[in-house]
Amino acid sequence: MKHNVDSILKFIRDKSERPMKMKELGQALNISKREYPNFRNQVKQLILDGHLVKLKRGRIGVPDQMNIAVGEISITRGGLGFVTIEGEDRDIMIPTTGLETALDGDKVMIRLGGISSGRKTGNVIEIVERKERNIVGVYDESRAFCFVHPDNKKIHRDIYIDPESTLGAEKGEKVVVRLTSWNDPHLNPEGEVVERLGMPNAPGVDMLTIIRSYSLPQEFPNEVLDEVESVAMVPELSELSDYEDHTDRCVYTIDPADAKDFDDAVSVKKLSTGYLLTVYIADVSYYVREGSLLDVEAFRRGNSVYLPGTVIPMLPESLSNDVCSLNPNRKRLSFAAEIELDRQGKIVKWRLFNAMIKSKARLAYEEVQAYFDGDHSNQRVKRVADNLVLARDLAQLLSKRRFSEGSLDFDLPESKIILNKNGEVIELGNRVRLEVHRLVEEFMLTANQVVALEALRKGQQFIYRVHDRPNMEKLESFSQLMRQLGYNFPVSPQMKPKQFADFLNQIKDAHEADFINELLLRSMQKAVYQRQNIGHFGLAFKHYTHFTSPIRRYPDLLVHRMLRALRTGQYPPALAKKLPGIIDNVGRHCSDTERVAEAAEREAVKVKQVSYMTRHVGDEFGGVVSGVTGFGFFVRLDNLGAEGLVRISAVDDDYYLFDEKRYQLTGRSSGRSFRLGDKVKVIIVSVDKALNEITLEPVRKKKAIKAGRTKTKSKTKTKQEAEPKPPGFGRPKKKTRRKQR
Repeated sequence: MKHNVDSILKFIRDKSERPMKMKELGQALNISKREYPNFRNQVKQLILDGHLVKLKRGRIGVPDQMNIAVGEISITRGGLGFVTIEGEDRDIMIPTTGLETALDGDKVMIRLGGISSGRKTGNVIEIVERKERNIVGVYDESRAFCFVHPDNKKIHRDIYIDPESTLGAEKGEKVVVRLTSWNDPHLNPEGEVVERLGMPNAPGVDMLTIIRSYSLPQEFPNEVLDEVESVAMVPELSELSDYEDHTDRCVYTIDPADAKDFDDAVSVKKLSTGYLLTVYIADVSYYVREGSLLDVEAFRRGNSVYLPGTVIPMLPESLSNDVCSLNPNRKRLSFAAEIELDRQGKIVKWRLFNAMIKSKARLAYEEVQAYFDGDHSNQRVKRVADNLVLARDLAQLLSKRRFSEGSLDFDLPESKIILNKNGEVIELGNRVRLEVHRLVEEFMLTANQVVALEALRKGQQFIYRVHDRPNMEKLESFSQLMRQLGYNFPVSPQMKPKQFADFLNQIKDAHEADFINELLLRSMQKAVYQRQNIGHFGLAFKHYTHFTSPIRRYPDLLVHRMLRALRTGQYPPALAKKLPGIIDNVGRHCSDTERVAEAAEREAVKVKQVSYMTRHVGDEFGGVVSGVTGFGFFVRLDNLGAEGLVRISAVDDDYYLFDEKRYQLTGRSSGRSFRLGDKVKVIIVSVDKALNEITLEPVRKKKAIKAGRTKTKSKTKTKQEAEPKPPGFGRPKKKTRRKQR
């Protein structure tokens, strides 16, 4: 008798009087010998997913009936663990003493305990599945031992290395370690060196360390490259039956100055009733066929990853930078969204189709902005100048309409890192967000919207880009913090995006505006890909997906394929049957790869920021207090984005008490305080590239001049007194991703 996973769970939960072994359970459910292998795999998957647990003597039971739960553990730098359990509103807290041998990202079985500080607690009793990971660190040795100090601060133990498994690593060298065993929490884990990366200060080792730490794939397999060679040719229009000829249209791309992959082009036309916007997207699905080796590799990567000075692409460069890329004056295949809008920027109607185009101009953000600002000397811009004027007018309409409906615009500063040929930072700062950035963003958001509306109109399964409502607990914490900073941000479960937008507008001119924007963003949910359309809270859109970047995002490629399959109004029966599973798998996997990419990009930026600050030891900078703890406070340096720590021991003019509720340190005698959001002046005391840390001290106030003494006026300032010059803002060396909405 066949059983699905639901019936197996129901039997164990409702009819099983005690935990059973696998064969006992099969007999109780009347599973035949022929069906038994499939049944066993179903049960194993239920155990892996945490719906069932396997006990020490091989018996299988339901976790919640034994005060047991299974989930993925996250471990903080301080050593606390938090396990995410399906159905639980809050993560289960695991004290340091209850972690056993769990590492960040492992799937663990925990026994639930009591309540601490209003949160459920537990202890790890078994590692269900070790997360596959590279551990990168610094190799060291003593007379008796060889070991590696992990870079990852969430791994609180050194890794012991067998002297026969060092690959000849030298002391102080960066290496990659594979964990071989760790069964006793009282002993250190054991591992083996699988790759030597080089000395920490050698060119390229810093980014290679990030790549290995996050297990990012670099080289494409040879068989994938061979397959690319066979498909990397642009066909003639006569060979295509369903492509329109738009090669004579005024179509152009706008991207960073040194971009190489152009996945979107635009064109705008004025109508008597409003505007006609056409967004042309690289037709990647024509070249990357479902189930091919290239498709499998693109799915595995999930997205391109942009690190300072390098890009790890989702597709090989012969496709991403050439055949698929909408290069100027070259015939290219595209998937187009033609959208009619009224005079207020409201979508009236649309159509989706394939077209062959020939871009008339490859424009950079800066040169288009210069044209908008009055510089009419650029010849490339002149070719499409009239169209750009229409595009500007339409983008302003779209932006005004979107924000009036409550769409959020955090407008956080984006790091700008300029490197020399050796990968060394020569300039550091924040990228200026231009009007033309918004223009391109508005057009892409509009195209993504109409594609989601197309799926909705046809009543078919689809993959959406969704952003859930904020978690009330996090919002209340944010609201409490705002009160301490002097702002009013009342919260309720019924809050609309417009209330968030109004608050951001209220604080936009405050000195701590960037910091507050970042805190609010952290308090919100992460946007993900899924089949259930719950809307996009941050954008205030009811229907939204990702369609505009198939060169660098796999979900966009899937969207293109589904749109092609929907040409007749509904999916072919065979595809419709398997599509829910495909969407769910792509949604889960690509949401995960996106999180990994974002974490790697943040870490890489921090590494370069720390590296740059090594040449500024002793210099003075302004900044904002970005975090307060019992051991000191963190400061985000103005115009640089780099963050450093002022240890409490460095503020020696008083005894400072930590007020956790007010997020501040206060001098017991003087009353001097350092509070979250305060502007401060600090000096760079030291920079530790190995630990990726910047140590700061507050600038000491100058002593008052005694009466009767004359202060002489100096024409020049000492290095300590001089105000540091702001970093230069040169042209970026690599393309950076647009915001992941």
